[in-house]
Amino acid sequence: MAIMNKQITIGSVSGNDEIRAGYVLMTLQLPRSFPEPQPGQFVMIRIAGLQDPFLSRPLSIFAFSRGRSHCFVRLLYRVAGKGTQILAGLIPGSQVEISGPLGKGYTVDPARENRVLIAGGIGVAPLSLLAQHLCKLSGRGANPTVVYLGAKTADEVVGLDSLHEYCSSIRVCTDDGSLGEKSLVTRAFQGDLKKYDPARTAIYACGPKPMLKSLAGILKARYFCQVSLEERMACGVGACMGCAVAVRDENGGKAYRRVCADGPVFELKDVIWE
Repeated sequence: MAIMNKQITIGSVSGNDEIRAGYVLMTLQLPRSFPEPQPGQFVMIRIAGLQDPFLSRPLSIFAFSRGRSHCFVRLLYRVAGKGTQILAGLIPGSQVEISGPLGKGYTVDPARENRVLIAGGIGVAPLSLLAQHLCKLSGRGANPTVVYLGAKTADEVVGLDSLHEYCSSIRVCTDDGSLGEKSLVTRAFQGDLKKYDPARTAIYACGPKPMLKSLAGILKARYFCQVSLEERMACGVGACMGCAVAVRDENGGKAYRRVCADGPVFELKDVIWE
């Protein structure tokens, strides 16, 4: 049975399935009182009682639901190192420690009726929760959500089923053309840019730095665009400063902000690409 204190939520794994080679979808059963996450927030997770590796791992929240007695958090992650390899080996019933929801999420502007999501690889995870949130707010057909989803190959395209449930249109791009179009996802979006009136469009993105840097060059601060940055995190609460990135402050000068505490979502126009 899951229990919770002020800092840590103890929950159990109810599913931990490899949906593609190297990509795992974990479902956690948590207390019903667990706070509802905002799209773009994340959790820090570690196996309960395990001392090695010591640090928790930050994972974006892919989906969330609340039942009569429990709530369920789904985490989509790529196996990339020792910590995620250990997580991928968990079986149903395993206990985990969760801190969260953490960080600053996406801001939804109801006045901007065109919603565009741009995902690169595992960047689809926080955008899937955002798509779910947007669908709940206005219904699937009222203010349609368009998705541009990119990956290197068909084997690295994940999260499509969830996006189909909540979004009106999905354009898939792969670098090698093995699924959808043979194109960079930013190039495909750039070809459609004239469709989107800057005054009526909100763009949300998550993906590798080269993708986001390219997107910044395409938009040139003319559009409302928020991006979730992918940075290595240690503490998850802003204490260690290990995930600081350069941004423009309110006076246009250079400042450093913590991705875990001040982000992970930032205005794209404010990010300085060093």
